[in-house]
Amino acid sequence: MRPYVGDLANRISVYRVDAICGPVTGGALLAGMIADRLELEFLFAERRVSERTDLFPVDYRIARALREQVRGRRVAIVDDAISAGSAVRATFADLVALGGVPVVIGALMLMGSAGSRFAADQNIPIERLVSLPFAIWTPADCPMCARGTPLTEAGSD
Repeated sequence: MRPYVGDLANRISVYRVDAICGPVTGGALLAGMIADRLELEFLFAERRVSERTDLFPVDYRIARALREQVRGRRVAIVDDAISAGSAVRATFADLVALGGVPVVIGALMLMGSAGSRFAADQNIPIERLVSLPFAIWTPADCPMCARGTPLTEAGSD
């Protein structure tokens, strides 16, 4: 087993969780490896496009077959990398709606401050192995958009 999986599993284990949950299009493989290492139940959240038109119009919902297993369980939400934090936020919201109790967020890599701010707002810890700077803007706040900088160079494919 990769050392980084064991490192993150060890950090998560101190929170006495009952299950590990990860978004399918991100941290589910990592979440499954950590659940296996800690001999805990593995849950996953499926990606679903919503009707919203905001910057992150995607939701994550606990898989239908697993939804009944969430109520009253202490859950760690694990993603491979967190930047904007949309997958973690949506997974957190669905776990809470189902009566689950998210107690820690874990990631190999935390890019920027959105994940840390979300964890602080929810009053839960966030465990990560690496933190890197990262800036994300809405189109209205993007400095390159304001300058009219094209997304690609002229003549490139």
